[in-house]
Amino acid sequence: MGILVDIITPVFGLVVMGYVAARLRWFEEAGIKGLSGFVFNFAIPVMLFRTIATTTLPQEMPWQFLASYYVSGLFLFAFAMLLGRMVFHQETQAVGIYGMAGSYSNVVLLGIPLVLTTFGDRASLPLFMIVATQAAVMFVATTAVIESAAGAGGQLRHLPWQTALVLARNPIIIGLLLGLFFNLLQIAIPAPIDTLAKSLGGAALPCAVFSVGASLSQYRVQGSLSEACSLAALKNLLHPLLVWIMAHHLFQLDAIWTATAVLLAGAPVGVNVYLFAQRYNALVAPAAAAIVISTGTSIITLSVILYLLDVR
Repeated sequence: MGILVDIITPVFGLVVMGYVAARLRWFEEAGIKGLSGFVFNFAIPVMLFRTIATTTLPQEMPWQFLASYYVSGLFLFAFAMLLGRMVFHQETQAVGIYGMAGSYSNVVLLGIPLVLTTFGDRASLPLFMIVATQAAVMFVATTAVIESAAGAGGQLRHLPWQTALVLARNPIIIGLLLGLFFNLLQIAIPAPIDTLAKSLGGAALPCAVFSVGASLSQYRVQGSLSEACSLAALKNLLHPLLVWIMAHHLFQLDAIWTATAVLLAGAPVGVNVYLFAQRYNALVAPAAAAIVISTGTSIITLSVILYLLDVR
């Protein structure tokens, strides 16, 4: 009961509020877009900058932590592709979207609030390592599959560089890198800027979660519900299980690093999956439905994960 009261209700209560407000037209479409822009371009980047600038960094790169998350994620990506091909008889472009949907978490708008609400700043380093790297890893994997299917093999040579350029323009990545720059050079944030950053960053978590709910109101649960439900099962159940096996049993990571990785893996399907589906005009309706269904069911699955992680 403590998990529901202290963690799940504050986070997902705001999701529900945002969804209801948007469905009842108390929050217009332009407002949803504006709030999402504020969260993505200002509040979260500033919060990340301030947190990383003041976090104690590890002496060496925690490769085992990254391997726990991404080896599991890429295995699930391949498994989901196989499932899409063999069970749902999808074309290769749709298979690529299906693989991404089964392994790409909503780490920014839901993962960050969930982890920080649960563990506080002590989980900030493992959290932001995944935030900084997930897009690069999963965007490259998804694009490589889809472009290969489209016969654009020659363009794949430029994919790492194109991905780097996209990430370099991402405000969240800029905030992380700027915070890392301040940290490594031991530059103290000037007091007025720190006060401003703290105030702006304080709005990041509630606004981010509210915007998730408001944005969900724009998606429709339609198309192949069997595909969408299978994606929700892969994302909400199998992904955190695989990460837990690798982090806890194979690499025996510190408890807070393991818990952070498992919670992020258990987060619902990320919105970028829908954007990829729209871009390639493949699996659009199931992707939208999977986001809604996995977000709704994650209230239950994340509660179970938190209980099994012995979070009290």
